[in-house]
Formats: sequence, structure tokens, C-alpha cells
Amino acid sequence: MTDTNPPEPGWDAVDAEGRRLGTVDAVFADYLLVRTGGILPVDLYVPITAVARSSQSRAVELAAADADEAFRSWHRPLKRAPHE
Repeated sequence: MTDTNPPEPGWDAVDAEGRRLGTVDAVFADYLLVRTGGILPVDLYVPITAVARSSQSRAVELAAADADEAFRSWHRPLKRAPHE
């Protein structure tokens, strides 16, 4: 991850192609909580290591090819909250 602009709540979360996946809802020490949009929103628990880069345009690129891959990888809460 590029540390020049650490992600912040309210930023857009996008996939590797730049398609919007959701909005960063919270930033923790080891992961981001990303809330997807739509009728049935889903929370994604994205490890910080899966952040490809963050930019000055208030967007964070995640290491996922598309929304399906992001859901498969990160839709379940972490087994242990890393910030505890």
C-alpha cells in the first residue's frame, strides 16, 4: 500500500479495474470495513494487506479483480478483531 494517503472513512473502495465496490466505513489497525451499496448492503472486512494503493482522489484500490472476488474473500468477519 502507498502510505502517502492512508485510507479514511468516506473514501470510495474500487477494484483493480477502478469499478466502485463500496465506501470505507471504518479504518482499523489491520483492516478496513467497506460497506457495499445496493438494496442489500454487505460489509467487507478487507485486510490492510489487500489494499493495492490509495490516492489523492479519495479512493482506495483493493486487490480484487471484481465485486464477486471481493465478496468471496472478505464478506465474513475476521476470526479475531486485530485491534483488540
